[in-house]
Amino acid sequence: MNQRPLPHRALYSLLAIAFWAGSGVALLSPAPASAQPASAPLLVQGLPDFTPLVDLVGPSVVNIRTLSRASGPSASGGPDEQMLEFFRRFGIPVPPGMTPRGPRQERGPSEEAVPRGVGSGFVISTDGFIMTNAHVIEGADELLVTLHDKREFKARVVGSDRRTDVAVVKIEAAGLTAVRFGDVNRLRVGEWVMAIGSPFGLENTVTAGIVSAKQRETGDFLPFIQTDVAINPGNSGGPLINMRGEVVGINSQIYSRSGGFQGISFAIPIDEAARVSEQLRTVGRVTRGRIGVRIDQVGKDVAESIGLGRPRGALVRTVEPDSPAAKAGLEPGDIILRFNGQDVERSVDLPRIVANTAPGTRSTMTVFRRGGQRDLAVVVAELEPERPQPTAQAPQTAPGASSGPAQALGLSLADLTAAQKRELGVQGGVRVVTAEGAAARAGLREGDVIMAVANTETPTLRELDAVLARTDLSRPVSVLVRRGEWAQFLVIRPQR
Repeated sequence: MNQRPLPHRALYSLLAIAFWAGSGVALLSPAPASAQPASAPLLVQGLPDFTPLVDLVGPSVVNIRTLSRASGPSASGGPDEQMLEFFRRFGIPVPPGMTPRGPRQERGPSEEAVPRGVGSGFVISTDGFIMTNAHVIEGADELLVTLHDKREFKARVVGSDRRTDVAVVKIEAAGLTAVRFGDVNRLRVGEWVMAIGSPFGLENTVTAGIVSAKQRETGDFLPFIQTDVAINPGNSGGPLINMRGEVVGINSQIYSRSGGFQGISFAIPIDEAARVSEQLRTVGRVTRGRIGVRIDQVGKDVAESIGLGRPRGALVRTVEPDSPAAKAGLEPGDIILRFNGQDVERSVDLPRIVANTAPGTRSTMTVFRRGGQRDLAVVVAELEPERPQPTAQAPQTAPGASSGPAQALGLSLADLTAAQKRELGVQGGVRVVTAEGAAARAGLREGDVIMAVANTETPTLRELDAVLARTDLSRPVSVLVRRGEWAQFLVIRPQR
């Protein structure tokens, strides 16, 4: 008896029945559980509840309104003026419609306090000291502080530091709720944080996000905390709060192309701000140390070519005459590896370490010079207000004598004259007359002064020739070059 093949629909029905009945399981069921990879446990579940943080820290956050004395015509004030100042400060294009419009209102001849801007702050002591940003209070004639309970006080400026953008103001009040400072070193990228402030004048606004990055380099003396917490004009000076209810930063800046929040905000680490505020409260100003050097970073090529190994330290480009560094014997081309017992991993570390050292302190710095390390003693001086830097003058050129090894690198060289040595303040060196080929590709140019080759000082052309004669010129050659008042390492790479 011939059997007719089952239709496809009937076949599928039988297979389904067999599956549910338990037959044919080996063919139709998934692989045994033992063959499946174990699923990773959930590391994050749910979202945090910020209400306890708001209850704890909210009473410590204040609104700061600034006023200016004006007579005669006056432009419109209020939050728009604060936003315009914010845009001007950080070079952000002013959005359409933000410019104050309409005719100016005439005022009487007597001076009147005109609203200038709005910012935020937070109480750091029960007797009325408040921390905020320096740019919030800058240029204000009067400050009005509104507490969480709507009480309003006139405030006086205790001190302000523009370098770190930190300021302290004082109101005559007692029994206030002060914030707790957190440990910035415990703060982790990806951790939840919260901000409270007055964006666009909207008091007690709460926003939240995560820490996007730490040690973000956007300032001379501060490594910022980057977050994606919504920060807008008026949030400046408000606290950045961790999940323990501790303040870990002061919201200070945003990155924006439109003028509004775009997911990148910066906060001043509270440990840095606390050091500044302590000085402002005790002496009314901030004193910082200085040693009188200009520095640059150490690149990978330079570190390898001079025997330093990995890139680290701060490369000394120039040493100011009669400065603490000059008196300590520091030279252009030195690489500072440690200062006052602290490692200098990046060039930006050095000014922060020195700035935090009290003027008059006798410190030890470890420098890398000519392939070895040595310790130098330096007495830290006080940092003065910034001054415009003088324009460096290049030495006068003159006919030079070319040597064989130097010519192979593309260099024509000459000894320095006595007048050129006096002008540069050096004991010796070899001047570049022309630079071509490999030397030009490395960045050498006419007028440069070569101070050392392959970690060996070259005070004269004859000594430079001797160093090059025993150097393998098929490999990269490190050259310490003085250019005007600056010194830098260049690496000459001969073509193979």
